[in-house]
Amino acid sequence: MTASEKPDLYTYTQAKPPLPRPLDEIRATIPGWGADLDPADRPSFPREVLQPDHSGAHWSFPDRQPETYPRERSIEHAFLTPVFGTSCPPRGLSGKVRRLAYARYSEGRAAHWLLLMAADRIDVKEAALRSFVTLRPDNPITQTGISSELKRHGARSRFGRNRADVVHQALDPVIVAGPWVLGGWLAYRAVRRLLA
Repeated sequence: MTASEKPDLYTYTQAKPPLPRPLDEIRATIPGWGADLDPADRPSFPREVLQPDHSGAHWSFPDRQPETYPRERSIEHAFLTPVFGTSCPPRGLSGKVRRLAYARYSEGRAAHWLLLMAADRIDVKEAALRSFVTLRPDNPITQTGISSELKRHGARSRFGRNRADVVHQALDPVIVAGPWVLGGWLAYRAVRRLLA
């Protein structure tokens, strides 16, 4: 663990940070502050007293999960959480976009979340391209739900008194089929150019 990753006293521990000002000063400047200091005024008072002061954990700071490859973490945090997910490691162009979002922008900025959403869209396209080099490539007809429009009352369910989302329906075919049509057209042009 590097010096920058050493946990401070208050992160993921039971310790509480000190108040920035004395209680009397806070109570004098903030109206109503400390209204629940008297246990008789607290709705949870009897149960609160019965709770043990300790959690029963055998550690004061949880054991850290080993970081086998660099993980993205928010710039607001000094170190990774003690436990983190490893099921979907970032890879390819989408992984680079995700790392950029975490390295450059705070979680409070729209740019951070817009980059993460863009990375998700890129990841979908990367997965579709990867499927073409496998023995079972994606099938845009069955896997996008287009075939269910003809079988399971698709057209009838799109219209009626209870539908509030009819505005976007004209764009659905463009969004779902458009990338496949464009990709097929580009592949056709590329093959035609190679054969000419």
